[in-house]
Parts: sequence; structure tokens; C-alpha cells
Amino acid sequence: MIPALQLDAVSCRYERGPRAVMALDDVSLAVDVGELVAVMGPSGSGKSTLVHVSCGLVRPSLGAVRVGGQSAPFKARQWWAERRRRDMGVVHQRLNLVPGLTAVENVALPLELDGWRKTDARAAANHALEEAGAADLAGLQSPDLSLGEQQRVAVARAIVGDRPLVLADEPTAALDSVGAESIVQRLADLAHVGRAVLLVTHDSRLASWADRVVVLRDGRVVDAVGAHLADGRPTLGARGLPAPWPATGR
Repeated sequence: MIPALQLDAVSCRYERGPRAVMALDDVSLAVDVGELVAVMGPSGSGKSTLVHVSCGLVRPSLGAVRVGGQSAPFKARQWWAERRRRDMGVVHQRLNLVPGLTAVENVALPLELDGWRKTDARAAANHALEEAGAADLAGLQSPDLSLGEQQRVAVARAIVGDRPLVLADEPTAALDSVGAESIVQRLADLAHVGRAVLLVTHDSRLASWADRVVVLRDGRVVDAVGAHLADGRPTLGARGLPAPWPATGR
């Protein structure tokens, strides 16, 4: 099986004045279709950089990224823009909703940019908003939404349509525990019916929905655990999960 996302020996080095920061250090990771992989780690461990590299917003210093088996040409901005429209949905920590658009217009935007008919894109967007528990927000613009409501809209935009890969960077940080679990359960459901999901979270309770948990520290993968239960909900084995960390991270 070709992974939906594959990172091979990826390193990402930032120059900050006289010193350099190694945000990712020789990270190899694959996310298969039908799988939810959770990424955990303390603040500054490289979790958000991992998402940015995976969706082409940051070019790694070393290594390769493949999306659906295709090697990513990092200098080809148009190629990456097409991947984000057609092959992946991304929830960023900053959410990046367009202020002048309503919630349903924000969610429909990647489909319309990819050539969908407006009526079809809006229908898919309304369905995605319902799945994210945000159907009642469809006509509101992002400045009129609370942070938690904006997160739900951003999740809906990431899962709309049939794109095979979802990258979610702390998509529930502004939600209460019930709302957060409902979102992660929905992401797990999507994975188990044929999508691939990479979830960054600081919450070990939410990570328990994952098929695998990858732990980052100082830009390196330091642990990975995971196995399936017969009833469909995964377990992470006798070692359990790391303790939760603050939600912020590089």
C-alpha cells in the first residue's frame, strides 16, 4: 500500500540570527490510508513544523516528502497549492478563515478553487459543517464566531469533499472536552472508512482514538506506540500514553 503521506529522513533547520534551531531532525513517518496517527510532544518539539512540511508550507533542509506516492517538488508552489485543494485538508493553529466569507463559503472555497460547481461545493460544505457540529454557523462570517466555532469551521473545511488526507494541528484546543472528543471521534471515523489523518494534539485522552501515537521531542521521534482493538477503538498498549503537554508548540 502506498502511504497517503510519507516523510523520509526529514530535517528542518531555521536560522535565527547567530544561532540555528533544528525544528525537525531526521524524522521519518508514514500515514496510511485508513489510519489516524496522533503526534504528541512538549512545546517546541516540532509538531507544527511537521504539519507545515507535510503540506508544503515549509521546505525541509534535508529529506523528502511524498503525497500519495508522489515526490514533492518543494520549489513548485503551484503543485503544492493543487495538493492542498485536491488531495489534503489542513487545520492550522491560526485557522486561516477568510474574514469576508461566511462559514459555508469558507468551507466550500477549496472545492470551488478546484473547479467544483458552486451548488455542489455548497452542498458538500453544508454536509461538512454538519459533521463538524457547526451546521448552525453556515451563514455567519468568521469575525462573528467564537474561537471554538472558528475551529469547527476550520475542521469542516479540512474534511469537505473526498480528499484522502487530513492534517490537523491542535484542531480542538478551544473546545470543551465533549466537543473536542466529538471532533476527534469524527476524524477517527473518517480514517477508518478510507482517509488518512495526521492529528497533532497535547491531550492524551484525544490521542487514545489514534491507531498510532508518535512522540516528538527536540525535533526527533522518540517513541511510537499503537494497536487496534477488536471493537474498533484503538488501544495504546501497556505502556500507555505520555502525559499531556501545553497546547502551544513550534
